[in-house]
Amino acid sequence: MVSAAKLKGDEGRRMTAISFNNWADALNGPPQAVEDATFEELPQRSLIVTLQSDKGLCGGINSFITKSVKNCVTSLQKQGKEADIAVIGDKGRGQLRRVYPELIQVSMTEVMSPGNFTLASALASELIAAGAGDYDAVVLMYNEFKNAATYTQMYKVIKPFSGEGEDEPLLAYEFEPDTKSEVLTDLQEYLLTSQIYHSWMDGAAAEQGSRMTAMENASKNAGELIGSLTLQYNRARQARITTELIEIISGASALED
Repeated sequence: MVSAAKLKGDEGRRMTAISFNNWADALNGPPQAVEDATFEELPQRSLIVTLQSDKGLCGGINSFITKSVKNCVTSLQKQGKEADIAVIGDKGRGQLRRVYPELIQVSMTEVMSPGNFTLASALASELIAAGAGDYDAVVLMYNEFKNAATYTQMYKVIKPFSGEGEDEPLLAYEFEPDTKSEVLTDLQEYLLTSQIYHSWMDGAAAEQGSRMTAMENASKNAGELIGSLTLQYNRARQARITTELIEIISGASALED
């Protein structure tokens, strides 16, 4: 009951984040599936940000993201590109530290739950302070919620607003009273915050659903183990009683003879 209530709350926050983040997807493009991705569209230097969990006992939530990061880094290195890693979540930090300790630039753990936009803004500020703006792109990797038993790994590519001439961003808009460069700097930070907020809420719902499934499977397996051990115990007990009865009857028969 408690887990179901938590999942319902996470699903509600996820739907709110999806509605809020529609503008960012329209501006930055929709998320893409990690499965079968070649990552050829990523620029020369990327910062991979993973949204994982501080706690375990939630199935493959963390290990699937770690595997996705490994595939991404391997693909980029084969293409002659560079990648660094920023980790959100203690379990993810522990896994990635064993694989790419030299690539981890910053890690954020013990993040309050449930999440909200204010906390997402704080995470974005930490990433910017760690130098996220110096990269050609920020890549968010997270789990997308499907249902209580299913989730998929997705990634978003957030590139800075830069370019000149025909490549200049947002040419159709006028900016007043601030200069365009100042507005684009603020918009870039707001875009990163919005994308983190949506990815975080999506991942939180997937985590809770996976945790419910994992605990249900664990309870089922424990019940089956208890049943099996009880059957073995009863068989051994019955065999011992039968042996003792046979010994008593044999002894009595011997005395009569």
